[in-house]
Amino acid sequence: MVLKKICYLFGLLLLQAFICVSCQSPSTVETNEVSTGIGVSTTYQEQFRPQFHFSPESMWMNDPNGMVYYQGEYHLFYQHYPDDNVWGPMHWGHAISTDLVHWEHLPIALYPDELGYIFSGSAVVDWQNTSGFGTQENPPLVAIYTYHNPVGAEENKNDFQYQAIAYSLDKGRNWTKYAQNPVVPNPGIKDFRDPKVIWHEASRKWVMVFAAFDHVKLYTSPNLKEWTWVSDFGLDHGSHGGVWECPDLFPLNSPAGEEKWVLIVSLVDGAPNGGSGTQYFIGQFDGETFVNDNSANDVLWLDYGRDNYAGVTWSDIPEDDGRRIFIGWMSNWRYAQQVPTYRWRSAMTLPRELRLENTPPGIRLVSLPVDEVKVLYGESQLIPDQILSKGQPLGLETSFDNSLSLIELTVTPDEGAEFIVELGNSLGQKVQVAYDTEQKRYSVDRTVSGKTDFSEEFSGIHYAPRISKDRTVNLKIYLDHSSLEVFADNGEVVLTELIFPAPEYDQISLYSHDEATQIQRGKITELKSIW
Repeated sequence: MVLKKICYLFGLLLLQAFICVSCQSPSTVETNEVSTGIGVSTTYQEQFRPQFHFSPESMWMNDPNGMVYYQGEYHLFYQHYPDDNVWGPMHWGHAISTDLVHWEHLPIALYPDELGYIFSGSAVVDWQNTSGFGTQENPPLVAIYTYHNPVGAEENKNDFQYQAIAYSLDKGRNWTKYAQNPVVPNPGIKDFRDPKVIWHEASRKWVMVFAAFDHVKLYTSPNLKEWTWVSDFGLDHGSHGGVWECPDLFPLNSPAGEEKWVLIVSLVDGAPNGGSGTQYFIGQFDGETFVNDNSANDVLWLDYGRDNYAGVTWSDIPEDDGRRIFIGWMSNWRYAQQVPTYRWRSAMTLPRELRLENTPPGIRLVSLPVDEVKVLYGESQLIPDQILSKGQPLGLETSFDNSLSLIELTVTPDEGAEFIVELGNSLGQKVQVAYDTEQKRYSVDRTVSGKTDFSEEFSGIHYAPRISKDRTVNLKIYLDHSSLEVFADNGEVVLTELIFPAPEYDQISLYSHDEATQIQRGKITELKSIW
């Protein structure tokens, strides 16, 4: 194999330096070199290291990429800079799992080359070998990704991002870049990235949706190599608080059994609680055009927390499974590069199943962790049924370490009550998950949650409007060392939040302010480490 060395002069604000990137010819199989990071063995016991969420062995990670299921393996690629714990020349990191819970790190899959850095994208199994890269007996895995040319970016051009493909014939272990990349040249749009490709059975074509500054573009292809533009969506729909990124398009059945199409789009800025977030649309898709079922001004949010961004779903989940499984990057661009972790930066959310459900305002997308997470369950302790009176907090003690735990509660607050679940430690650091019956909203207060001074953007109280009209509230709260995932009302409302307590939270208390709350069911379950 012939290795080349290329040097890029790029003026990105985060780097501002000459950086040499080792690369190869785009038409050769790349050497899968294991990233050694800073040369310190990974223990997965570092301060704040997640214990049941995926995180890289070392260095920087952001968007999940190329999620595809093939021959019993869930592939998770991700935006990765192996040489530092801040954003840099992007590679595709790689991990696999057989159960969506335990992950095996594999060597880097795609390296930068003379066409640019390897930005976000997707992957599919080309079952019918439409690309000609494999055979029908050994169909290729095809990755579709964005090249980002840093020289063009530095020169302030508008055509420095374009779409490309690579393929693998050995279950994703080695990748060959297509010799005729790019397959979708840039027409002169500065933000032109993050392709998600699906097979549309009705039209017998591949469909690519990707972000183009403030909307998405849709292209079709018979073979993954030759692409034709067919439509745009979003110029006058949804939120435009920031640049659009990381779209996803997939069908889901409504509760009535009618096929709907869901379009997910992330925004760099403009989420309901500030910074990065993900909106979605529900509508119809005929293979070329997406039509929104809701008003153009309706903005539907996948997650109201500060820390779920750029999430997309796995392709090629077997029909006999039938689930639509999602994972997101658990951070926010307002402080992602300042969070107080050093050997590694960032983690992914728990994998979640997405479903459509009827709600008072209409059909909405709901999400809950996949059932496979139950393999992590350890001991459980029931919370007795009781009335939680005003001013009488209930401290909960367990016979196990509850710093990694699932807290499940079904409660009925009196009108006018605010019900609070407080997680804390011996130093008075705490995070509060609350439901306010007067405001009809959930909240997460992390103002004194632990280490917050690394960014003025981090501390705060984050709110989510409640959809359900029921008096009874149910909550599932997943506590990891540096994150909290709150699923309310069977996943109708979700808040994902980073936290950095030191020491870890080991105290759980329940409060009811102003009026009483009836605790009907409750349980605390120990969760085991995946490492």
